[in-house]
Amino acid sequence: MSEPLLQAVNLQCERDDRMLFRDLSFSILPGTLTRVEGPNGSGKTTLLRILAGLNDAWSGDLLWLGESRSYQRDEFVRNMLYIGHRPGIKPLLTPMENLRALMAGRKAVSDDLLRQALTGTGLAGFEDVPCRRLSAGQQRRVALARLLIADEPLWILDEVFTAIDIDGVAALETLLVQRARDGGAIVVTTHHDLQLPSMQRITLGAGDDF
Repeated sequence: MSEPLLQAVNLQCERDDRMLFRDLSFSILPGTLTRVEGPNGSGKTTLLRILAGLNDAWSGDLLWLGESRSYQRDEFVRNMLYIGHRPGIKPLLTPMENLRALMAGRKAVSDDLLRQALTGTGLAGFEDVPCRRLSAGQQRRVALARLLIADEPLWILDEVFTAIDIDGVAALETLLVQRARDGGAIVVTTHHDLQLPSMQRITLGAGDDF
């Protein structure tokens, strides 16, 4: 069996004096797709942000390749891709400019490859249009273009199906399945009725919206 990329050990998190989850333990292995599910307010986004290192208000431990992540944060960040439920793009920049910025510090990528990625997400002809003139779905596709050129072993994706049309949903599902088959590990939240082969589930309890 493969060594887990990421392990959660007895995670506990409170928000506004309310316990979101406690004693939460699980492993994320290479070649797996894991869906975090639960009602609104159960802590799905909070959990993903904890896993991605963007939320420090928790207790327990997270292990990266068997060692505490706190001692190897830089290595973890280099090997993890996080896309939040907001596109995370700048409206005054074009898709090309945004994609260059999003890839900065990751790896050297040619403009030809960036354009291919944008074409692959249905943005051919819009590469040099300011994103403020694009629809919500097109802006989401700019962010998702990163997935076509990403090589990080762990992807953490929060509501990536938001504002995507039927064809885009099908293409993204195919991409995630293929990524897992190629050995990548994916953790995802979505309100979309995601039913993919061999998908693991982490189910969080009920709570109020936040």
